[in-house]
Amino acid sequence: MFPFLLVILLWFSRNTSAHPREEFLHCLSLHFKSSSSIAKVIYTQNNSSYSSVLKSAAQNLSKTLAFPAGIGLTVGIGGHFSGGGYGLLFRKYGLAADNVIDAHVIDVNGRILDRKSMGEDLFWAIRGGDGGSFGIVLAWKIKLVPVPTNVTVFTVRKTFELNATKLIHHWQFIAHKLPEEIHMSITISRVKSSQDEKMTIQAFFKSLFLGGIDKLIHLMQERFPELGVVKEDCQEMSWVESNLYFTQFPKGVPLEILLKRSHKSALSKLFFKAKSDFVKEPIPETAFEGLWPKFYEEEAKSALVVLVACGGKMDEILETETPYPHRAGNIYSILYVVDWEEKENINSERFMSWMRRVYNYMTPYVSKSPREAYVNYRDLDIGTNNNDNKSYTQPSIWGLKYFKNNFDRLMHVKTKFDPENFFRNEQSIPPLLYL
Repeated sequence: MFPFLLVILLWFSRNTSAHPREEFLHCLSLHFKSSSSIAKVIYTQNNSSYSSVLKSAAQNLSKTLAFPAGIGLTVGIGGHFSGGGYGLLFRKYGLAADNVIDAHVIDVNGRILDRKSMGEDLFWAIRGGDGGSFGIVLAWKIKLVPVPTNVTVFTVRKTFELNATKLIHHWQFIAHKLPEEIHMSITISRVKSSQDEKMTIQAFFKSLFLGGIDKLIHLMQERFPELGVVKEDCQEMSWVESNLYFTQFPKGVPLEILLKRSHKSALSKLFFKAKSDFVKEPIPETAFEGLWPKFYEEEAKSALVVLVACGGKMDEILETETPYPHRAGNIYSILYVVDWEEKENINSERFMSWMRRVYNYMTPYVSKSPREAYVNYRDLDIGTNNNDNKSYTQPSIWGLKYFKNNFDRLMHVKTKFDPENFFRNEQSIPPLLYL
């Protein structure tokens, strides 16, 4: 049995009730001798983000142990896990939430519950059903997974002039069928051409492979020769080092940089808008050709579209196993991001409008009934709760997109553990009594 890692943190809901509840705060005070003790539990520097997991992998454990979470080093793992949490290892081991084996939660009555005392319904709900709806997660106990001493990564850049559109189209038929040891994604953006300084579309084909260079090259030559991956494109490194690679830190940066939550990486921006989609069938090449002109618009100067291949272990896990339902049947997911600087925030609606135009354009080509979305890419455009919380229609619009049929079970769990809807926000799970 693989070692277990106990990650101590407290995940406070994004926006809890607008009005204080004295009984809840009183119960909190019963468990801690002073407010400073509570503060230490709420925010513990080393354990409040994914960097705490990386620290254990880098410093305290073997190089052959990892955890299948994302690469956002400053993201709080409480929120990440409670939304599902996918990353570079999810085709091999599933989501972060699939590898949680216990948790400590403070419920609305101030009780500290573990898996046994909370019961399987609540334990199911907090692993992908938005933990901010049910209580405060104090700690997660997670299962580490084995990885090779060295993994292999590559990035291959293609532009519009170098057949990027055809390669993206072809990738759709291949990536989700590759062995589960390989993670593949495409990051699409605009860039100035090196030849004439004109704008063009570029696509970065990226991969993490749980194995050596030679085996990866053979696999790519056999399954996706059109991409033209060669040995010079590849690098071998430890799994922890691959987190530096995919967060775009310069080569040679020490691993300790992963522990600095204040560090601004190439992915850091002050303001952004994100949306998500899931794709069931390959998108026609002509549809991509229709998308590219939108990247030449002024608002798209820092825009990205990221395609992430699904398949592998995700196809084997039932969509009811956790609240995260986007399992078998999806060939890849899409993340749309547009960001802007602080000085541009006065005109933020321009960037938001660009994002909505792109999202509307993609409607015919993505999942339908519902058009699925990933709850960790919170998107208030798809619906919010009414102020009176007395309509099922309103929350079901966004709830079914995030959770599909698991939404109904989440509402029953909410009704049992928080019937008065203390833990709530614009897209929190509503109790049945409020519908």
